[in-house]
Amino acid sequence: MSTMSEAPFSHLVKVGRISSRPATVTLTADAADLRRLAATWSVPEVLEFTATLALSRWKRDGVRIKGHVAARILQECVVTLEPVETAVDEDFETIVVPEDSKLARMEPDSAGEIFLDPEGPDLPDTYAGDSVDIGAIAAEFAALGIDLYPRKPGVAFTSAVDEPDPVERKPSPFAALKALKSDGSAS
Repeated sequence: MSTMSEAPFSHLVKVGRISSRPATVTLTADAADLRRLAATWSVPEVLEFTATLALSRWKRDGVRIKGHVAARILQECVVTLEPVETAVDEDFETIVVPEDSKLARMEPDSAGEIFLDPEGPDLPDTYAGDSVDIGAIAAEFAALGIDLYPRKPGVAFTSAVDEPDPVERKPSPFAALKALKSDGSAS
């Protein structure tokens, strides 16, 4: 049974075919994939997207994915709004387990609290059924590498706060009272 993922870039791999020895898979987005990625990432255009992934079995039903994603993206400069080409070049590693796996849950202690170690490993992601969508995983890690504030080379942002206010401000009513008092007319 093959179901199309709702991800903008999808490549399903049956977990039963993944061995303990890493196997390398290279994925390249076609024109339709690039359009869907651009829409998902809210950028004008994705020019190129590739992923090289090493898949291996982890524990009993889990999958370890070590990979590298690369993309060329056309974005708008945050200063000039002109098109600027940016690049994504990211390495990543993740583990996925079946959605009913105990490895994907945090159990509370006797007091009902869950301890999260900020320096510890992340909980594994989960997959449903008998397949892992390695294309969707690669696209998610690429999205994390997108520059949120792209700028054309040599363009600097100047803040309006740094410039003097061209509108003259009315004097404070308290300044007017102070002027009356120092005038000597208020005794």
